[in-house]
Amino acid sequence: MGTTQQTSAPALGEPVTRLPRIALVGINGYGARHLSNLGRLEAAGTLKLVAVADTNPPEPGQLPSSVTVFPSLEDLLAAGTAPDVVIIATPIQSHASLGLLALAAGADVYLEKPTAASFAQFLELRSAAEAAGSAVQIGFQSLGSLALPALKEAIKDNVLGTIRGYSATGTWLRDKAYYERSAWAGKRTINGVDVVDGVTTNPLAHAVATALQIAGIHSADAIETVETDLYRAHEIEGDDTSTVRITPWHGPAVVSALTVCAPEQTDPYVTVHGTAGTAVFFYTTDVLEITTADGTTRETFGRSDLLENLLEHRAHGTALLSSLENSGAFMRVLEAVRTAPPPSPIAAEHVEWIGSGPAAHPVIADIAWWIKRATTAQATFSEIGAPWARAAQSKDSIRVSGTVVAQEISGEKVAPTLSPRPYMHPIMTLQGTIVTDAMPLDHVWHLGAGVALQDVNGVNFWGGRTYRREEAGYIWRPDHGTILRTSSVEHEAARVEQLAWHDPDGAEILHETRTWRWSEAAHGAWQLTLSYTLTPAGTNSVSLGSPGSNGREAGGYGGFFWRLPPIADMSVRTAQASGEGAVHGSRTPWLACTGSFDGRPATLIFKAPPEANDPWFVRVEGYPGVGSSLAWDTAVVLEPVESLTRTIAVTIADGIATDQHINEWTDSL
Repeated sequence: MGTTQQTSAPALGEPVTRLPRIALVGINGYGARHLSNLGRLEAAGTLKLVAVADTNPPEPGQLPSSVTVFPSLEDLLAAGTAPDVVIIATPIQSHASLGLLALAAGADVYLEKPTAASFAQFLELRSAAEAAGSAVQIGFQSLGSLALPALKEAIKDNVLGTIRGYSATGTWLRDKAYYERSAWAGKRTINGVDVVDGVTTNPLAHAVATALQIAGIHSADAIETVETDLYRAHEIEGDDTSTVRITPWHGPAVVSALTVCAPEQTDPYVTVHGTAGTAVFFYTTDVLEITTADGTTRETFGRSDLLENLLEHRAHGTALLSSLENSGAFMRVLEAVRTAPPPSPIAAEHVEWIGSGPAAHPVIADIAWWIKRATTAQATFSEIGAPWARAAQSKDSIRVSGTVVAQEISGEKVAPTLSPRPYMHPIMTLQGTIVTDAMPLDHVWHLGAGVALQDVNGVNFWGGRTYRREEAGYIWRPDHGTILRTSSVEHEAARVEQLAWHDPDGAEILHETRTWRWSEAAHGAWQLTLSYTLTPAGTNSVSLGSPGSNGREAGGYGGFFWRLPPIADMSVRTAQASGEGAVHGSRTPWLACTGSFDGRPATLIFKAPPEANDPWFVRVEGYPGVGSSLAWDTAVVLEPVESLTRTIAVTIADGIATDQHINEWTDSL
C-alpha cells in the first residue's frame, strides 16, 4: 500500500477548517468505551473516526463502513490513513512502542494509563513527543473532574488549614476471571518484557495519579523517594494489595493503600488531611466532601472529557488536563513498583475465598481496617503491623532464651506530625503474645514503648495536637520535634544509646542517654528495663512539660509511655487499688495490667522509677496505655548543668499472674 504525508495539527490559535481524523488502536476491553465516546463525539460533529486497529477485529456491522479496520497500528499508518489523533487502548506492555509509532507518524496521541511499563520508556516517549512537537494526553480520566479546581481553591483559601498529608484509598474486588481474561493480566513481565500490572499501576492507578495531582506533585523530579510495600492474595505475579508512600522534596507525603481483595467493592477516594478539616474526593463519581468545624458539605461536579480536551488543545492551545509530562510523577511510582521485590504472598490463614470457579475472589481479613490505619498514619502495612505483612525494618532486636521478644524501630519513617522517634514494637511474651501497639487509629502518634514528651521548650515530641493553656484544648501547631538515635553500643543483655532531640528547625534541645536491659525471669516471664537520662544540649535551661502542666486536669502524660494493644477484660491494679479511676494519678511502687491480648492471657508489671515518686498515667476505657508521668501538673526545668534520670522496669509474662508471682517479680527488680 502507498503512504501519504501526515497532515500536521493547526498552529495554536489557527482556526480548524476540517474535522480531526481519529484512529483507535484497541477496540475491546477499555477500548470499547473509547469507541462509544467516539460515536458520541462524531454524532456531535466534533471529529471523524477513520480507522481502528485490533488483532481481534470487530464483528461485521459493528462499525460504520467509513471506518477502515486494520490488524495493527503499523498497517494502519502504512495505509496512508493519516490520523490527526491516535488513541491507544492496548495492554500496558505495548503502550510505549505504539505511542512511538504514532508520534513518528506526526500524530497527536491519547494514550491509556499507565503511560508505559517503565520509566525509561516514559523518557523515550517524552523525547519523541518533544521532537515531533506532538501533544500526548494520558488517560487518567479523573483528572478531568471539575471537583479538582474547586478543591485546589479550598486548599488555597486555607479552608482545611495547613495540609498534613494526602492519602489514596481503594477497596475493590477482583475475581479469578479478571486475571484470566488475558495473558498479561496480573503479570510483572512476559518473556522478559515489562508489564507491571498491579493494583497500584492499573486497576486503582487513578487513585495514585489523582492524589499526586491534588498534592501538586506532577514531575518525576518533584519526588524525593517512593517506598513500596507490595502483597498478593491472588495467584498472580503482580501486587493486588499494597501501600506506597511518595515523599516529595517539598510538602507532605502521599500514601496510597489499595486492594482488590475486599469483601465488597466501594468507591475509591483521595483524602486531604488538614489541621482545620479534611477533604474527601470520590474520583469515580466526582463527589467532593469537605468537613470542617462548621460541618460537612457534599457536592457533585461535572467532568471534562479528556479527548475533547486534547482536541481543544489542538485547536486553541487549551492546557492538557493529563499531559505526558505531568505523568512523570506517576511513572516514578510505577518504576518503584517495577523494580521492587516481587509482592509477598499473603498467608492462607488471613484470606477467605468467596465463591467458586472463575467467580471466586479472595477477601483479606479486616483489610478495610488495615487500609484505614495505613492512610491515617501515613504508614505502610509493615509499619502498622498488619499480621500478614513483612516485619517492619528494625534497628535492633532483643532475644531472651533464644527467642526474639522485641524489636526497636528507628522511627525515622514516622510522619512529621507524629513526632518521629525511636520506639520498641512489637514487644512480646516468651510465647509470642504481642503486648504493644503502634500507630493505632485512635492515636496514631502512639508508638509502642519508649520516651516522649509533649512540651519541651514548646516543642512537641509526643505527636499529634498540642494542648495549650490559652486554648483550653488541643490544637494543631507546627511544633513537632524529632528524636534521632545517633549511636548505640551493645553489651551482654543491654544496649546503651545516644539520642538527640531536635526542634522543627533541626536545632538540638536535649541530649538523651537511653539504656535498655533485659533478662529472663521466673515463672516463664522476662523483664525489660528502660533507663533514660535527659540533659540540655545547649547553654539554656530546658522546660519539660505536659498537657497537665499546661492546664489539662489529670492529663500529665509524658516521659515513659507504653501503648497497649486492644485487651479484653483488661484489669489494672496496684497493691492498694484497682480500676482506671483509682490507679490513674496514683503513686505506688508497681502497677499490674492483665487481660486477654488477642485471645491470649498475659500480664505486665510496671515498677515505678526509684529516682522519683512520679504518678502513673493509666488509660483503660478510651484506649489501653500505661505511662510514668514526668511532669504531672508542673513542668520540670533543667538547667544546662543538670540531668534528669528515670528508670522503669517491666515484667512481661504469659497468663494471668498471681499475687505471689507479682511480689517475686517486683522484688527481683
